Amino acid sequence: MPTTPVRTGTLAKAALSHFAALLRIQRKERNLTLDELADRLGISTPTVRKILDGSPNVAIGSYFEAARILGVPLFDSDQDRFAINAARTEKLDSLLPKRVRTRHPEIDDDF
Repeated sequence: MPTTPVRTGTLAKAALSHFAALLRIQRKERNLTLDELADRLGISTPTVRKILDGSPNVAIGSYFEAARILGVPLFDSDQDRFAINAARTEKLDSLLPKRVRTRHPEIDDDF
């Protein structure tokens, strides 16, 4: 079954390309083969190649797990600051509505 390509903008493509470059550098510095990294990630070697090429069609969890294994920081490396930011984000999220609904314009049919 063919996969549906993910539509990505210029900024997202650039970010994925940069992230993939960081992952490639760390893989080489750790002397991990593609097969070894695939085994540690629990995914296929072609999927690892897609990650290292910056493909938007790979699940984000695979990217995050590769970053964890290779030691590429995703967010702030300071655990305390990360926890504070996570708590702040959680609080902000709790204040926002749970759902976003489509607004229907009011029709003025009073002639």
